[in-house]
Amino acid sequence: MNQNITYLGNKDLLNTQKIAFFAPSQIATLSVLKCYDWAIEMFNGGKCIISGFSSRMEKDVLHFLLKGRQPIILVLSRRMYSVMPQEYIKPLEEGRLLIISTSNETRQSKKNAFRRNCYIAEIVDEIVFPSAPPDNSSLFTIYKMLQEEKKSIRLLHTKE
Repeated sequence: MNQNITYLGNKDLLNTQKIAFFAPSQIATLSVLKCYDWAIEMFNGGKCIISGFSSRMEKDVLHFLLKGRQPIILVLSRRMYSVMPQEYIKPLEEGRLLIISTSNETRQSKKNAFRRNCYIAEIVDEIVFPSAPPDNSSLFTIYKMLQEEKKSIRLLHTKE
């Protein structure tokens, strides 16, 4: 990882057991429902969830999680917010949100998003995917790497 990492919020969350949530931009309808069920389960579970929360599904999951009580780590693949989104203020004040910026770029790029996802994969205990990422997804490379490293991977929906 590069030295451009900046933090805002509760850095102690890095010392907790973390579950990553990765969702490609396109997922099957049945997987969507499984993701919502999982988000609700996490909402009540108190486990620390970490993600870039940049795909549509990741954003939907973040929306659920922000209403819960569990800790959240949001990893940006661009520079830190210049104006903090309103929905992050209360969780930051409560000490249950950490925002990490992994780049000084003004916008997210595919390259920086991949680097961010690799960073997340390195520091977590478990990774959750809606289903196995399709070959054309940028997450497929990370998924295969995690399989080779024998990391704990959970698929919320398996295609039959």
